[in-house]
Amino acid sequence: MNAFSGPGLGVSTRSERGCVIAALSGEFDITCAPALREQLLGLLGPGTGRLVIDLSGVSYADASGLAVLVGTGRRAGLLGGFVRLAAPAPAVAKVLRVTGLHRQLDVFPTVQAAITSPGHGQRRPDGKAGAYLNTAASTVHTGPAPGKTRRPGAPPTPVSSARRSPPSSPTPTRGATRDRLRSERPLDRLLEAPA
Repeated sequence: MNAFSGPGLGVSTRSERGCVIAALSGEFDITCAPALREQLLGLLGPGTGRLVIDLSGVSYADASGLAVLVGTGRRAGLLGGFVRLAAPAPAVAKVLRVTGLHRQLDVFPTVQAAITSPGHGQRRPDGKAGAYLNTAASTVHTGPAPGKTRRPGAPPTPVSSARRSPPSSPTPTRGATRDRLRSERPLDRLLEAPA
């Protein structure tokens, strides 16, 4: 077991069933984010890309702390592994839910569930997490989140051009636009030029 203590946050690590478990305790904020990022990325390697982060001892998490989790998850994915979040305290679970990260990262109610869950952190074809935690009920579900499925073979929803934001300058009138277009036509300018 290894231990690390930074400003406001402690980390202890151990290995179990082929996974590295990093138990965090304290506040997960901007003061400890750089040191924690180095610590977590140091735990990942070609043979140790399976990381479970125990959040049961974390009382607070801000955006910089969540960015560390997302970055660590991406690095683990590049190494062929995964990052799973386990046992978030209610305040941290709420932050994960409000930010939508509970849909991007694998979140489990217990460390044991994170270790033993099938799929080993594999992502669905759409890149989303394969399991999710209903943070209100503290249950784990596998497969797509309710209401987030698409019919097999259905094309992706196209982005409508009507959804684009309007131009920042006022829209010219129809006549002004026609006149501007006419003046921009090189052939018209040649024909209108005196001979």
